[in-house]
Amino acid sequence: MDRVALRGLKARGHHGVFPKEREEGQTFVVDLVLGLDTRPAAADDDLAKTVHYGIVAEEVVAVVEGEPVDLIETLAERIAQACLKHDMVQEVEVCVHKPDAPITVAFDDVTVTITRSRV
Repeated sequence: MDRVALRGLKARGHHGVFPKEREEGQTFVVDLVLGLDTRPAAADDDLAKTVHYGIVAEEVVAVVEGEPVDLIETLAERIAQACLKHDMVQEVEVCVHKPDAPITVAFDDVTVTITRSRV
């Protein structure tokens, strides 16, 4: 299976279990790896035979900016389901970064990574 990756998609969301997170929001960063067969698109040089990663990027940002959830696990699942709505996408790896998570010790990042497929 071939891979199309989008790295570092940034959007502001109001996800989290604490009231401050819901009220003020924070930046979330999303990395995607879409699994699909790119051979038909490459053979015909035809965008209609692959996934339009610009549209996927817009849809992912809309999910992050959309309805708040408590857990980034839930956010990752919603993003994965949005990606799998594209017919050509057979599987997706979603990594949601929460670099401003409310943690009381020094840290660089918090991530949740999931893989979902049509199978």
